[in-house]
Amino acid sequence: MDKIKQTLEHLNRTYEAAIACLRSDIEAFVKTGTLPPPERRADRQWCYPELRITYGGKERGAVYSRAFGRLAQPGTYVTTITRPHLFRDYLSTQLSLLDGEYEIEVEVSRSAQEIPFPYVLDGMSVGQVTPQELACHFPSTDLAMIGDEIADGIDFFAPEDPLPLALFDGLRTDFSLARLAHYTGTSPEHCQRFILFTNYHRYVDEFVDWAGRMIGSDGYVALSGAGGLYLDAAVDNARQRLSDTAWRRHQMPAYHLIREDRSGITLVNIGVGPSNAKTITDHLAVLRPEAWLMIGHCGGLRESQRIGDYVLAHAYLRDDHVLDPVLPPEIPLPAIAEVQQALATAAETVSGEGGSNLKKRMRTGTIVTTDDRNWELRYAASAHRFSLSRAIGIDMESATISAQGYRFRVPYGTLLCVSDKPLHGELKLPGQANRFYEEAIAGHLKIGLEACDLLRSEGDRLHSRKLRAFNEPPFR
Repeated sequence: MDKIKQTLEHLNRTYEAAIACLRSDIEAFVKTGTLPPPERRADRQWCYPELRITYGGKERGAVYSRAFGRLAQPGTYVTTITRPHLFRDYLSTQLSLLDGEYEIEVEVSRSAQEIPFPYVLDGMSVGQVTPQELACHFPSTDLAMIGDEIADGIDFFAPEDPLPLALFDGLRTDFSLARLAHYTGTSPEHCQRFILFTNYHRYVDEFVDWAGRMIGSDGYVALSGAGGLYLDAAVDNARQRLSDTAWRRHQMPAYHLIREDRSGITLVNIGVGPSNAKTITDHLAVLRPEAWLMIGHCGGLRESQRIGDYVLAHAYLRDDHVLDPVLPPEIPLPAIAEVQQALATAAETVSGEGGSNLKKRMRTGTIVTTDDRNWELRYAASAHRFSLSRAIGIDMESATISAQGYRFRVPYGTLLCVSDKPLHGELKLPGQANRFYEEAIAGHLKIGLEACDLLRSEGDRLHSRKLRAFNEPPFR
């Protein structure tokens, strides 16, 4: 354990030194026009720290049934690290597993990957100096160097290259951390490891009220949210503290019920559409959440369904198209048994119904996710396809979120609530919609929250090997 602690401290020192050096050089350039010394690049003083593991092939009793923390072959495994203080617990867990089960050498050094200057400004005034001027003398964001080739299994490594240690390197992670702050209106440090997605603001009201009452109990210490919301003591009716400007300033506001070990719950209102769903999950994935769940609304496709019924997605018909270039729609998305069981158990607990009584309100089946908000106008062109899939509901986000969970090895699940039945004459009209919202949202949210509690108790068992590709990085 001392070795792991020393490694993490070395990572942090190397990172902080690089950040301080780059900031200092930028300040000197902005204030006096002083150019940075040429040795900065030669000595890699502006670079991310590199974490390197060397494995010679000797085991100490590896656990082959676990979905991560495994070294498949002897060799050298490498990744770059940003903000090691943010990822300290994650890194400690991953390194401890490897060190406990394999004979390895762990090294920290300066990498060749430079930290782009936008990621260190952190509110620093640059006066009249333009980004173009800064880019002439300091590392800038080169999008050609940022991507998901490791996660997508694109083999671009030469035989003599080190093997990847993690799905995301320092550049990719910093890119997403900056975007998360922009889209959610909150600090990435407040994001929790269990994430709920919704597509309606009314879930935010219910979540914030519940979260406000939970502060100080069950390990929860604070509530953070878009628009500057921050509470560290329990309150009633916390929704009154919500900012009315959050939606105007942030595309996908987030709200975090915080535990000190980040095992709390984050709710993100992603709005409508697969593009939003892909955007936010692209960036949340770098934080390595334990699970994410969709708890939004859907259109019911079966005559026997009623408004307010639940739909537990067991499969998806992917008509969202946003991920087709990287994950073709014919690739199946397996249901994650632990997540399915948690959602079903939570529905039974919250509703107080089980067995055949619960089945009257909750169906398990295929969800269609479409990129066409007015799909009803082209139903004749899709009816046969929907029928062949045996779909029971349709929305615009669930398959995208689940496909992203599959891509990025984050356990996923979907429990939707039927808000209308457009094929059967039950449209989402204002009066009917308001009655539905008043009656269904609180119960639906409680199921999502209860499911998070159940998943937290699963520990490492939650992470399924069915999400692992043939050649996987050791880190989860």
